[in-house]
Amino acid sequence: MTTKREAEMSASAIDAFLARHETGVLSLARDDAPYAIPISYGYDEDARETFLRLVSTVDSEKREFLGSDPDARLVVYEEDEGSYTSVVAVGTLERVDPATLTPETIAQYGETRRPRSRRAADGSRR
Repeated sequence: MTTKREAEMSASAIDAFLARHETGVLSLARDDAPYAIPISYGYDEDARETFLRLVSTVDSEKREFLGSDPDARLVVYEEDEGSYTSVVAVGTLERVDPATLTPETIAQYGETRRPRSRRAADGSRR
């Protein structure tokens, strides 16, 4: 077993890391119940904000969690030759009304895209 080694990243290193990635895992918590999903995001380095594209059906568990104003964490990570780097962003989610979107605000989303999912043999999404 190897020794755990951690290093703090500077704000500029965090910005660069988040800007060069586009997917992560969004974790939500509500009444001691966790929920985690893969998501696509864009990152605005100037505002230091992430913009998430969340797609759900009307009766989805994701929508139930989002409707409860949960605490949120976004985990973005990579592995490079046996070394792992990760950033954990902690905050609250704020819904953007689609009617308020302009070409300028949409540009903030960067290259967000819907992560592909696979259907399991039982029909559930993975």
